[in-house]
Amino acid sequence: MMSEDPEHLLVVYDDHSDQRSLSLDETSSTEESPNETKLSLETTKDSIPYIGQRFSTHDTAYEFYSEFAKQCGFSIRRHRTEGKDGVGKGLTRRYFVCHRAGNTPVKTLNENKPQRNRKSSRCGCQAYMRISKTTELGAPEWRVTGFSNHHNHELLEPNQVRFLPAYRTISDVDKNRILMFAKTGISVQQMMRLMELEKCVEPGYLPFTEKDVRNLIQSFRKVDLEDESIDLLRMCKNIKEKDNNFRFEYRLDPNGRLENIAWSYASSVQSYEVFGDAVVFDTTHRLNAFDMPLGIWVGINNYGMPCFFGCALLREENLKSYSWALKVFLGFMNGKVPQTILTDQTVCVREAIATEMPTAKHAYCIWLIVAKFPSWYNAVLGERYNEWKNEFYRLYNLESVEEFEMGWRDMVNMFGLHTNRHINTLFASRSLWALPYLRSHFFAGMTTAGHSKAINAFIQRFLSAQTRLAHFIEQVAVAVDFKDQAGEQQTMQQNLQNICLKTGAPMESHAASILTPYAFSKLQEQLVMAAHYASFQLEDGFLVRHHTKLEGGRKVYWVPREGHISCTCHYFESTGILCRHALRVLSTGNCFEIPERYMPVRWRRVNASMKALQTNLSDHGERVRVLEGMVGSLVTESVKSKDRLDMAMEHVSVLLERVREVPVSASRYARNDVFS
Repeated sequence: MMSEDPEHLLVVYDDHSDQRSLSLDETSSTEESPNETKLSLETTKDSIPYIGQRFSTHDTAYEFYSEFAKQCGFSIRRHRTEGKDGVGKGLTRRYFVCHRAGNTPVKTLNENKPQRNRKSSRCGCQAYMRISKTTELGAPEWRVTGFSNHHNHELLEPNQVRFLPAYRTISDVDKNRILMFAKTGISVQQMMRLMELEKCVEPGYLPFTEKDVRNLIQSFRKVDLEDESIDLLRMCKNIKEKDNNFRFEYRLDPNGRLENIAWSYASSVQSYEVFGDAVVFDTTHRLNAFDMPLGIWVGINNYGMPCFFGCALLREENLKSYSWALKVFLGFMNGKVPQTILTDQTVCVREAIATEMPTAKHAYCIWLIVAKFPSWYNAVLGERYNEWKNEFYRLYNLESVEEFEMGWRDMVNMFGLHTNRHINTLFASRSLWALPYLRSHFFAGMTTAGHSKAINAFIQRFLSAQTRLAHFIEQVAVAVDFKDQAGEQQTMQQNLQNICLKTGAPMESHAASILTPYAFSKLQEQLVMAAHYASFQLEDGFLVRHHTKLEGGRKVYWVPREGHISCTCHYFESTGILCRHALRVLSTGNCFEIPERYMPVRWRRVNASMKALQTNLSDHGERVRVLEGMVGSLVTESVKSKDRLDMAMEHVSVLLERVREVPVSASRYARNDVFS
């Protein structure tokens, strides 16, 4: 029996509930028998503990039992000891128990301290291993004197047990890699993907999770945020003094510390006037060096390239912070609300948008959802993961809501995902991410994988400077520099100019003269496919279907006198590009030009876009900066050859003389604040 002498008894609990729920003594399920003493098999990792098994130290015994538990599907913890180190015989007995041993203790509520209502995994499991110290053979050793492997709960599969906290470890080498990644500014998700590639493991199979990495990064922080905040505000004020059109807002907490800050540039406001119809509000990144959430507003311009609208640094990820950020952003953009706004699956962001932008269509970025799939489903589905992913993409691209919902139910049954919380959450929010529910809303093509990669690469350009907050805002300024963007735009235009006419249709040449090469390439794809479709006139419109199909098709409604055409596929509403079905009907009706309204300003070449932009901009200073941008583009194009340069100089000389002949309005010229 256990000695009750306090000098020889020390009981250690991980939780006070253990004392009430677990009673392990020498009458436990398996007892030591001297005749059963065998040589230690502690080096054989796949062996089962047995009575009489010997270990040189109690730590060695713990490691052996921990490895056994991992193979079985559970983890262990040290339960209690008997004896005292350095007193009498020292430690004489140790107990190791299943991680689900004991019961949940009753917590004392503290009204002044927020409570974390996390469900406990403890269920009174009685599985254990007991070791006792002996000196029979001279040298002290530890011998197994009690063992039970009977559990009152289900054991985990090999691909699940690794997620238990006991087995989630980050090696020193991995810690150094994570620290290096954190300094470069890449997201935790990207860190995980890079390390999976480096270690040649499947997504979701690292010995640690994203949460572990975030906790580690948090421990790295050694920067004085208050000093950094002062430097950041000073930097913004200096930029404002040099450029009055630079916009920034900030908020201090009751203690005078920086709580939130947001900023935007004059070129961003100009871009938003034309390209702010569809916006991504990306809140998935953080400044790891400061553990601050980062909100970035991005869109797509007429050349299919990402364009920066604004940025916000927040201290907390909550409704109050996101509401503030959205309200400030609308202030920067003169109150113009986007038609559609794409975000991550964050409840606080969703609630903030509903309050601050109630007229905007809110949807979830599909690429931010798909990025989480490996960690959500790889371990759950195993070898069927890729099969499931293909089925998901098929459902995502369906056109009918009814087909989607029926297909989703079949998919859940096929893969046994009825109780999977991620699947249930996705289905509950399906109207915010699945294309069958979103096709009538404009997204500028930002639901495609190509644009997701481009936007992410664009954001990474200014996430590299994180050692100082002031350095970060400088990096953002460099990344969104108007001239830099214009140069990339011209390069892309040059590459796309090689596109040749493929159909010979008058509509194609008409579109090529108005749309940017990017937008024209998208329309050309639809024109080429339109030739494979047949149209049948109905009483109220046209039925258009592929020439190989005998059933189905899309309904197209065309009113030639009003120049109005629409299709039930809603491709134009979603992308701003006419679909193959509508183009087929226009071709059948001897229409040689695409109606004006179906070539949106946002997809037109620079001259057409800037003309509309000038019309929309009432501020004289804003129009001056637009002109500066056009001049920059003119120089970029002109220097590419001697002929171009000669022609540009000749025409600019004539234009300059004509401008000088126009009388100067005193009221306009008096606005010298433009040049300040």
